[in-house]
Amino acid sequence: MTTKNPIVANALERLGASEFSMSAAPLADTLWAVKRLLGLTEWQSIDEVPSIAVVLGSGLGGFEERVDADFEVPYRDIGLPAPGIQGHSGKLVIGSIGTRKVAVLAGRIHYYEGHSFEAVCRAVRMMALLGTRTLLLSNAAGGVNPDFRTGDLMLITDHINMMGDSPLRGPNPGNLGPRFPDMTDTWTPSIRESFTRQAEALGIDLRQGIYLANSGPAYETPAEVRMARVLGADAVGMSTVPEAVAARHAGMDVGGVSLITNMAAGMTNGRLSHEEVKAVGAASAARLGDLFKAVIESLQAPR
Repeated sequence: MTTKNPIVANALERLGASEFSMSAAPLADTLWAVKRLLGLTEWQSIDEVPSIAVVLGSGLGGFEERVDADFEVPYRDIGLPAPGIQGHSGKLVIGSIGTRKVAVLAGRIHYYEGHSFEAVCRAVRMMALLGTRTLLLSNAAGGVNPDFRTGDLMLITDHINMMGDSPLRGPNPGNLGPRFPDMTDTWTPSIRESFTRQAEALGIDLRQGIYLANSGPAYETPAEVRMARVLGADAVGMSTVPEAVAARHAGMDVGGVSLITNMAAGMTNGRLSHEEVKAVGAASAARLGDLFKAVIESLQAPR
């Protein structure tokens, strides 16, 4: 591939100089997605690599409409799996929010759909390889903390991985990240501080807590919810942790917010349903979107 665009040329130089190869596991499909994206005429017309990537989970659907878009492309056109859950559109939007260049991943790939962790994390690693340095995540979650209520927003301060696997399992490409990465500050303190400041400025009540991820798709049993409380979790869900781990491994800063769409099993007398999750997500989209937009605009530009 030849190009006069220095953004594309620099990315290709990084890939060409790396120890990766198009046939090397576990990143062959990720590298294919990178090269498909770099080959797009629309990508070759941009003058700046997005510094921030945003994964839209339940509650942030429609956030891509806030982006002053340069272009958008369906996941399938660049080698990314298509989401199978209603409300996850499955497209990459490149553009700006204020003065910040962003990549919005409109649609999450879930492990419970039968995808590998490599597929779940492919888009995040793709953006990391292109030079994106910050990842913001959102999700719908069940409330475990008895002080929480449906519709609350929870800033993720830490996580517990109960999914039974890790996106780092298997051969480690050395120049993507270390074999044994430190996860002490997976949820970057400076980004958490930005969420806290912007929530206060907007008058949004932002809870804080620990997110526990299960593999799904079944909701947790009351006994599992009691276990989560004993372990220190404040909310439970079925996503987010793989992307956060993969991003931190690649040296990205990470921040995230859970929308409490229901109280977890046994916390109330009610039954759980995906319809409730979608309804609460729709009702909270504007508030959560305002918060993410303010945080993106507040983050310092990369040096």
